[in-house]
Amino acid sequence: MALLGKRRPTRRRSGVSGLQGRVEPPRSAAPPVEGDAPVTIERLAHDGRGVARSASGKTLFVEGALPGERVEVAVHRTRKRFDEGHVRTLLEPSSERVSPPCPHYGRCGGCDLQHLALAGQRDHKRAVLVDLLAREGIELAEPPLLLAEPDTAYRRRARLGVKVDSDGGVHLGFRERHASRLVDVTACPVLVPRLEALLAPLRQCLESLEAPRLVGHVELIDSDGGAAVVVRQLRENAGDRSRWQAFGEAQGVAVGRWLGRENPEFAWLAEAPALHYALPGQAADAPLRLAFAPGDFVQVNAAVNRCLVATARAWLAPLAGRRVLDLYAGVGNFSLPLAADGARVTAIEGHPAMVARLSDNARDSGLTVAAEQADLGDVAAVTALLAAQAPQAVLLDPPRDGADAACQALVARPAPRVVYIACDPATLARDAARLVHGGYRVVRAAVADMFVHTSHLESVLLFEHPERQPSSQGA
Repeated sequence: MALLGKRRPTRRRSGVSGLQGRVEPPRSAAPPVEGDAPVTIERLAHDGRGVARSASGKTLFVEGALPGERVEVAVHRTRKRFDEGHVRTLLEPSSERVSPPCPHYGRCGGCDLQHLALAGQRDHKRAVLVDLLAREGIELAEPPLLLAEPDTAYRRRARLGVKVDSDGGVHLGFRERHASRLVDVTACPVLVPRLEALLAPLRQCLESLEAPRLVGHVELIDSDGGAAVVVRQLRENAGDRSRWQAFGEAQGVAVGRWLGRENPEFAWLAEAPALHYALPGQAADAPLRLAFAPGDFVQVNAAVNRCLVATARAWLAPLAGRRVLDLYAGVGNFSLPLAADGARVTAIEGHPAMVARLSDNARDSGLTVAAEQADLGDVAAVTALLAAQAPQAVLLDPPRDGADAACQALVARPAPRVVYIACDPATLARDAARLVHGGYRVVRAAVADMFVHTSHLESVLLFEHPERQPSSQGA
């Protein structure tokens, strides 16, 4: 065990993943489909792949292809009902095809829509939301609004993998598409400049470590209070601790570590930074300050997050004196702005540390927010909250698996208005169907382009329950 994590002698094996030299064959070696018969791309699937039909009528999902293009396809996976492939030869390009801005496009598993013009990406995302809702029998009265900001230098958080290959080479980057290997990243146009500038010195630091194998990944965090680098390390190495401290001092960033295998503990290697971000308050000269810590959920795109918050505030206005229940409240991303608008907010979060952080953030901003912990996956618990609070509006911002329990409770105890922010449009459509079948109607919809150049989309729906509106209550 003495050599755990340290550099080992060179061995003639390849593959950054360390899987005993297991290497995927290059894409060019994949067989063409139907004897090189060209196909025409009919549309985009929800995940951004082109959809075509082979000569035999079998569905093809083609990476990197756009509607209207004629392509030769190399199939890299065959299934019973459909095949998956990528563009082998582009015969007739779409007018919406553009040159990808990132040098790692095609290998890196992120930003998979860079070959599609920005307007086309956003049209596709709105179409996905409309289609998923329509499959649940929900028709929108008008097209979804688009909440979008610049398409580069937007990402304020990123996690990069670290691997040491059999030759002792250190690799830093994101996962390769369809593989466990890492793509060494030298540039990343979607990172905010302060984080992108850390890539080269971070790689140098990793290469200088005595035991780089002890490092699993590195998270980069940018905030209004400065940048931080958070290292996931299996166990202590005194020399490498000093190297990380020197790296932080040289780059002017805070360095923290999750240390340990089963139950890692977090600590900063120097003075703890004041990680925080700002949101508009009621007055232009009094922004809201939201502190957070590594491990807390914070939206990666600060500009689009501000659009989301502004949309929720506008859709729920007027808020003065109204009771609002904020479920999955996090550090107060929506709770504080709603309270600043005069709402009486009760914020519910499942993680005790974030409940405490939310309370501190509200106090530091001079706002009154009742922050509580509850199991939001428990229908009875959420129903009890609705009964006790009798909210005039409910805001939901759940994780990717959605808010099924909360929606069941909202059907049992209806609220006049519900704003649902979702990071997965499929689970949003599922939960929206439950609410609509329970008496609600969709009044407004929006798509937030939180992760530009990817097929991922955030979406927002405003529901109203006709029987719970003020006019029907005599209010």
